[in-house]
Amino acid sequence: MKQTKTLKVRVRDKHAALLQQMARSVNCVWNYLNELSTRSIRERGRFLSAFDLHPYTKGANKELGLHSQTLQEIAREYVTRRKQFKKSRLNWRKSGGVRRSLGWIPINTGAASWKNGQVYHNGHYFKVWDSYGLSQYQFRSSSFNEDARGRWYFNVVVEVEAIVPAGQDKIGIDLGLKDTATCSDGTKLEAGRFYRELEPKLAIAQRAKNKKRVKAIHAKIANRRKDALHKFTRQLVNRAGAIYVGNVKSSSLTQTKMAKSVLDAGWGLLKTMLEYKCAGAGIVFKAVNEAYTTQTCSNCGALPDSRPKGIAGLGIREWTCSACGVRHDRDINAAQNMLAVGHGRPAVGIPVL
Repeated sequence: MKQTKTLKVRVRDKHAALLQQMARSVNCVWNYLNELSTRSIRERGRFLSAFDLHPYTKGANKELGLHSQTLQEIAREYVTRRKQFKKSRLNWRKSGGVRRSLGWIPINTGAASWKNGQVYHNGHYFKVWDSYGLSQYQFRSSSFNEDARGRWYFNVVVEVEAIVPAGQDKIGIDLGLKDTATCSDGTKLEAGRFYRELEPKLAIAQRAKNKKRVKAIHAKIANRRKDALHKFTRQLVNRAGAIYVGNVKSSSLTQTKMAKSVLDAGWGLLKTMLEYKCAGAGIVFKAVNEAYTTQTCSNCGALPDSRPKGIAGLGIREWTCSACGVRHDRDINAAQNMLAVGHGRPAVGIPVL
């Protein structure tokens, strides 16, 4: 069975000047299409499709130093984002200044290939750190992208053989702040270690107004978080046949005093990774209602008087059910209840048999 996967490799820094020049041309085309589309809507009341926009940029690729299919990809992406955000006019892509847009060069299928151990596109060869063995893949759509530190990456969609794990475990996951994730079998991913260790160094760099150092530290924090989440989610997917996670929304908690811890935990990224990895492995993934999962006893299904309640109960990490006498770890109990909800059992109202 085949599945698509996006591979990301870093481009050598010596190509940065050329890529920056191409990115400025991409911004020019984007802004031109933005103005053209806006005028059409304002003057004629007509939304131009990607097909309608193509004739207006035809033949400009040679002057701009871009591939002809890149112009088509810019138009397609512009129309897609206009529909997504439901706006008649999108933001300008800025090529300079403090709020400069990060470089982006879209490439259509067939416009990039692997030749002589390098990525070949638009008559240019780009050396990359090939950590995937790109020569064994047939390139589909791709792009060059710049990060906040000015480093360039080549992202390409390829087809790979899907590896279906033989795991049959069923796992419920409770998302938290003390531990980023707690599984129903007791497995935990610790929280706070991504940001806290580098916080003093980040504070020093910020006070010194060393922007380059600040960006480097933020990138290191993000890389640590991604690495830990990738390893954790891969282990779960390899041994599970079904995964159920609480439907907590991090966006609602980022407006509270817990915002710093919530953003450091990376709940949204964790759920995104689980979702696409489960889809690729052909196993069940579902976000379930986590209401009362912390307060309900996973053993007898009761809502005992001894349960942790409200804000005052957030500090209670362990509690004993006054109905059946079983002692619970707060997060493991919640994860076990989410697993039960995923199986179809309601979180509350379970009669004691």
